[in-house]
Amino acid sequence: MGHLQKTLHTVIVPTASRYSWDELFQARELLYAFVLRSWKVRYKQTVIGAAWAIIQPVALMVVFSVFFGLLMRVPSGDLPYPVFVYCGLLVWQFFAKALADTSNSVVSNSAIVTKIYFPRLLLPVSAAVAALPELLFSFVALAGLMLYYQIVPGWEMLLVPLFVAVALVVAFGVGAMLGAVYVLYRDIAQLLPFLTQLWMFMTPIIYPASLVPEAFRWLYQLNPMVLVVEGARWAFAGSPPPNQTTVILGLAMSVVFLYIGIRIFQNLEPYFSETI
Repeated sequence: MGHLQKTLHTVIVPTASRYSWDELFQARELLYAFVLRSWKVRYKQTVIGAAWAIIQPVALMVVFSVFFGLLMRVPSGDLPYPVFVYCGLLVWQFFAKALADTSNSVVSNSAIVTKIYFPRLLLPVSAAVAALPELLFSFVALAGLMLYYQIVPGWEMLLVPLFVAVALVVAFGVGAMLGAVYVLYRDIAQLLPFLTQLWMFMTPIIYPASLVPEAFRWLYQLNPMVLVVEGARWAFAGSPPPNQTTVILGLAMSVVFLYIGIRIFQNLEPYFSETI
């Protein structure tokens, strides 16, 4: 009587990834390595190097000051228009850079993702953190503008890290979401520049938020970058502070973006290796 042979098959089904804070903390040295590598690659074989962090916002400030400040006479409150617009550009350029790098963080590290295991969430985290030095460099031009216009910052300057943190959280949340989707759908590469440009015009960088009709103001304030830009102007140059609604909605939406971004990233992460 023959023996009945049974063949067992193991089916591996991707499941959503969940990290503990302890696991992410233990991988902190890898995070440092990713950040340092980003800095080295960014400025390798460049003539000007970190000076681009100053040249780009200054060039935009000059163009906006001529067309919107001089020709179109866009109001800027009590601030000179160059200071008004540069305070906004300062934090916006940082946000846009962090958003672009986090969105591309997984795809640009495909060789690592497919070969070794590590908490993949470190990739967008390191990309967002790596954008911070350029923000520090761009402060140089702002200091020169404030010195020229004889603007002395007050105690509000101490709150600058808070507004930078909000921008960092939003960039990481949205970037992590787009970065995960980018692995599956490469249309994100075409969508991101359009999204960033549209987002910029929905943020009070070249115009004050007071120009937005009152009926739509609450909808406008759902954009957390409104809080960041208005907060930066207040902290740096002493313009009117963000109102209570802007603060509450801005902080709430930054948390929402962070939560959604992490959840989508973790849910799609099991498919990275086989798709990328």
